[in-house]
Amino acid sequence: MLGSVDTKRGPVESISAITLLTADMGEAVAFYQTLGFELSYGGEEAQFTSFRVGPGHLNLQLDTIGSPPRAVWGRVVLWVDDVDAMYARALAAGFDPQTSPADALWGERYFHIHDPDGHELSFARPLAS
Repeated sequence: MLGSVDTKRGPVESISAITLLTADMGEAVAFYQTLGFELSYGGEEAQFTSFRVGPGHLNLQLDTIGSPPRAVWGRVVLWVDDVDAMYARALAAGFDPQTSPADALWGERYFHIHDPDGHELSFARPLAS
């Protein structure tokens, strides 16, 4: 449960960055910027782009292996101040989230949306205890 935090630290302190492959950097950058991600490096024409996410980064790397792009899947869980506001932002941009905001048994309010390459993003916030 999210309510019980283990204060013991292991040898791995935190995640500095997550890197996702993209088949179309321009489309992917536009998607993330529309959702409010802050561009740190790169951009629509770059081979590699980085967005600031709290103290870390979400990176995009252009898939240069060829066509069709590699089949990849993953889920990145991103905590936001207001899940419902982020959901409204996604809808206003014309995006089609896979789920509506809901309170989960594990103690988070969340919704899921896929980026243009099919990576699943979960925007979440711990429920008040």
